[in-house]
Amino acid sequence: MALIKPVKGIHPQFGNDCYLAENSTIVGDVIMGDQCSVWFNAVVRGDVNSIRMGNKVNIQDGAVIHCTYEKTKVEIGNNVSIGHNALVHGCKIDDNVLIGMGAIVMDNCEIGSNTIIAAGAVVLENTKVESGVIYAGVPAKKVKNINQELIHGEINRIANNYIMYSSWFKEEK
Repeated sequence: MALIKPVKGIHPQFGNDCYLAENSTIVGDVIMGDQCSVWFNAVVRGDVNSIRMGNKVNIQDGAVIHCTYEKTKVEIGNNVSIGHNALVHGCKIDDNVLIGMGAIVMDNCEIGSNTIIAAGAVVLENTKVESGVIYAGVPAKKVKNINQELIHGEINRIANNYIMYSSWFKEEK
């Protein structure tokens, strides 16, 4: 069973049909929507500020979601994939976003909808990423506009796959 702990009397809350890997950690002021998943060794730390997630959010293996005390919260929309070993810190992510493996999204960033942050990208503090683009590099910059094929072929495919993957682990119980 996942490590789920209250902090200062505030317990994490989970929507319907969520999957939490046995060695994932979810603490404090965290509210998740429906069909979310938190995978192996991932940490969602709502101890110093709040973390809010919509529906169909997957936090993949080794990813960390955290905030800054008394300064920044995390807001994640619907249909969002946070890739393996990514770091999402004190920022806002709109709907239909893919944060690639190992990417870092810093405090006060805003990631627009229908966007891909490439693997390994570093989105610097206070960056506003417009909707419908791919950002890559260190520091991350706009590479190109995203087309509908990538939205359906990557962003939606990955989010839907993680719902399917989580069903495999739920069946094992």
